[in-house]
Amino acid sequence: MKKTNKALPLVLASALAATPLVAVPYQAFAISGVSVSADDNGEGNESEYTVEFTTESSLDRGDTISIRFDSKFSLSKNLDESDISSKSVDIKSAKVVSKNTIEIKIDESIKKNKDIKIVIKNGITNPDNKGDYDVSVKTSSEDDYESDSVTIKRGSSSSSSSSKGDYSVTLGSKAAGDKTSIKLGEISLKKSVKLETNETITVIFPNRDMLPSKIDSSDVKVNGNTAKDVKVNSDEVTIKVPSGANKDTDLSLEFLKSAGIENPKSGEDYTIKVKYDGTTYESKKFEVTKSGSGSSSSSTDSFTVNLSDPSAGARSSYTFDADFGNKKLLADEDLVLEFPSADMVPGFLNTSDFTLNGKTPRRVGAVGNKVYITAPSGFSSSSEVKVVVAFSAWISNPKTAGTYTLKASIDGKSLESKSFTIGGSSVTPTNPTNPTTPTNPTTPTPNVVNNSTATIALTSNALGKPTGINIAIKGMGIGLVKQRDFVELVFPAGYKVPAYIAPANVSVNGVGANYVAVRGQNVLIYPAQDIPAATAANITITAAANIVNPTVKNAYSISVFTSEEKGLLFARAVGVGMPSPAQPAPQPTTPTPAPQPSVTVPTNAALFKVNTANFTLHGKTYPLQVAPYIAGGNTTMVPAQFFKEALALTTQWNNQSVAIISGTKSIKFTVGSNKAKVGNQDITLPTPVVLNNGMPMIPVRVVTDNLGYQVGWDAKTSSVFVYK
Repeated sequence: MKKTNKALPLVLASALAATPLVAVPYQAFAISGVSVSADDNGEGNESEYTVEFTTESSLDRGDTISIRFDSKFSLSKNLDESDISSKSVDIKSAKVVSKNTIEIKIDESIKKNKDIKIVIKNGITNPDNKGDYDVSVKTSSEDDYESDSVTIKRGSSSSSSSSKGDYSVTLGSKAAGDKTSIKLGEISLKKSVKLETNETITVIFPNRDMLPSKIDSSDVKVNGNTAKDVKVNSDEVTIKVPSGANKDTDLSLEFLKSAGIENPKSGEDYTIKVKYDGTTYESKKFEVTKSGSGSSSSSTDSFTVNLSDPSAGARSSYTFDADFGNKKLLADEDLVLEFPSADMVPGFLNTSDFTLNGKTPRRVGAVGNKVYITAPSGFSSSSEVKVVVAFSAWISNPKTAGTYTLKASIDGKSLESKSFTIGGSSVTPTNPTNPTTPTNPTTPTPNVVNNSTATIALTSNALGKPTGINIAIKGMGIGLVKQRDFVELVFPAGYKVPAYIAPANVSVNGVGANYVAVRGQNVLIYPAQDIPAATAANITITAAANIVNPTVKNAYSISVFTSEEKGLLFARAVGVGMPSPAQPAPQPTTPTPAPQPSVTVPTNAALFKVNTANFTLHGKTYPLQVAPYIAGGNTTMVPAQFFKEALALTTQWNNQSVAIISGTKSIKFTVGSNKAKVGNQDITLPTPVVLNNGMPMIPVRVVTDNLGYQVGWDAKTSSVFVYK
């Protein structure tokens, strides 16, 4: 046994040592000297190709020669041995075995070191762009290809005149940038070529900007028949031949105007190419004119903005209809509005104040001067979009009179509105010395006021705790107009300012604020009444606003500005964790608080407050494991527990997922994800579901909007109420 075991490795070693002497040369040097040339090297032209090489080992009858073209070439699927000739070898058969490889079976044995020349007469169409492209050759005697490159040139003439200037292009509109119908044809197909059901026709347009991201099959006709399938990729449209065009020897194509194809933006001459079965057919030149054709051009290039109040600085609604041509607004995608300046856009936006084609958007958010409006999940895709921004959205006009434009964008395409004019002030503050005489709204003259005795006081100076703030302004240099102008408080670093403050938690001269916006450490307070120049203003922010003191003991300076005056109105230091520095003695007023607007809360409604860990139902209060809060500036997050205990919905959750069920409807969330599933439909959430103290926090409007619940605001109790 031991002797046998020692002998076996010696035998294996001898065999392995001998193997490379036979195998390696055979695999590595089966052919050499590969040379490839084209009879016509023009872009997109059909060309005859000559392939030459020398065998480095012999080939047997029935062996194959494979010629592989770069993927940018087009090969006819009908190419066979009749399209190939050779004087140096007998060819038994030839066929296209993959998209770009021809396999040739030889009908004789070939000796070593023989020069082979093969001519492919038909079925090869050059790439559409100039450049160097590889053509590779191998035989059945090796694994690897040997390559040569072919240079494709721009503008070279085609030896196949039948594929150049062969058909006309008819446009529904010739104006640059217009959305138009297009008719191509008739194209006489190459001899012996016929249309076959499910085969692909490729239409190459002058540039990719002409095409939408998607074209419906019903908008394309092949020889008068509706296309079977249509896909868009860059500047190409691929069309599957319908059964009604099967066996036709001519080809005509029609793109309806509803396909969303636009003319090129520049007025000049263009051509369109059509590829089928390895042959490229180029159209006659067609003209696109520089000037538009009436309303068709104007609807594509611009839109008219309608304002409810065109006065400088006024709060106004914005309404317009825009035609995006070859781009469509799709469900769950954004339409972006770009306003002239960021100060026109409030810090908090509500979806109920916007509509897209009459539908309430799924989400609305702002970054600087841009407002992102997300179409709802059930939105019908359309290139024509009517946008309504309601008066209640708190969009304000530019403060300086002049002409302005608004931009709207979808899917990377931007349209700019026609210019609209902003004039003088919409609300005229009265002159305090003569209430019947208005001050000049366009050139206000600042009054000389002394705010040296103005004060800022905290209701609590405890470290890291919420506090109320009382601001006593002694006088305004320029009067403030209700619902338009604002007082701005700037809190220093260390303070925690929530992303949203309910107007019910702020009052100006005893009257609840009309609106409160938060931008980082800045709080903008819009009064509900005019405050004339040189008039005092007392602002009260309750601790329920959840402005939190710093956690480090120190004196902190809070600054006061207004929207109408340049520079600082005044600033005061307040003590946190210590007595406040001395301030002028406040001179409080005792105005009568204005009643908050009354809202009828349904008896079956469940109520909750932001940052309060309980809810109220039928007059009784129940605890929540985690308090609701505002995320991302405008998304109210509530614990999964709320839907189970307050709304009596079947609700299941753990640290990874949440399922909420109402009858036959269900919504499934994943912790840490901004995706959810409503039934079988995937939706995107305004902010991801997160785990807080072991409880998943859910965007409340996603559940209420999809399960048929209503949401309201009770200003009297500063509560959100949900009911069905």
